[in-house]
Amino acid sequence: MRIVVVLLGVFVAAAGGVIAYRALFVEPHAAVVVTDRSVREVPDVARAAGGLALLAAGAGAALFAALRRR
Repeated sequence: MRIVVVLLGVFVAAAGGVIAYRALFVEPHAAVVVTDRSVREVPDVARAAGGLALLAAGAGAALFAALRRR
C-alpha cells in the first residue's frame, strides 16, 4: 500500500509541476496590463497556483508515505 501511495504522490507532483511550468512559461499569457509607461503580459495565476498546490500535495504525500514510522 505504501508503494502505491508513493507512486501516486510522485505522479500527482509531476503533473502539478507540468501544469505550473506550462502556465508560467509556455502557454500564451492570460491578461495584458497597460500602464502609462509600458504594456505587460501576465500569466494565468490561478492555473499556476493550482499546479504548485498539486506539486506540493503530491510531494508531501509521497514523502509522508516513504518515511518509516515507529
